[in-house]
Amino acid sequence: MLNEVRNRVFKRLTQTATTLPYFLSWVIVGGIMIQVLSTSGPVNHLLKEIGLSAVRFLGNPAVFPWTLIFSDVWKGFGFGAVIYLAALTSINPELYEAAAVDGAGRFARLRFITIPGITPTIILMSCLSLGNILNAGFDQVLVLYNPSVMSTGDIIDTYVFRVGLVGQGGLLNFGLAAAVGLLKSIAGFFLIVLSYWLAGRLANYRIF
Repeated sequence: MLNEVRNRVFKRLTQTATTLPYFLSWVIVGGIMIQVLSTSGPVNHLLKEIGLSAVRFLGNPAVFPWTLIFSDVWKGFGFGAVIYLAALTSINPELYEAAAVDGAGRFARLRFITIPGITPTIILMSCLSLGNILNAGFDQVLVLYNPSVMSTGDIIDTYVFRVGLVGQGGLLNFGLAAAVGLLKSIAGFFLIVLSYWLAGRLANYRIF
């Protein structure tokens, strides 16, 4: 969609605004989100102004996972856009010119030229993301979560950190933390192998 924008100034401003969060650490982004999504923050203030009740984005176990998903997509959106915009440059411009001569509108060119042209990149990125599915963003969760949302916000990495380094009830359980971390590493290895196989099968991607 960003590639179809004709206004270059708006396009560059949008791309800069969406790419900038990717280069910021989760400590900075998390601090911003805590202030913005707090019960007295601007988001809840806006909800109250339009007659809705305040939402505990960082304190409600049912809402917190969606907050994590939204914040992760928002932070990584710009980087993904750069990859797909780079993939669009590999599409032959003559295809668009020929389609326009044949009477194809912008939507038809988007549907039959642009999307098929970046389909291998979409498949490749999806397959490679499968290998990182168990990571789930340790920095992000550690910065944003709290005991009230631990039932739905806890992930493997934060559990290992809490059990092995912080301790529960003052006791450190290095054995359990090491076992859970090893199991995650083994599962991650098989997911990486699976993602590489899928990338080769669906997108013809090979490293060796």
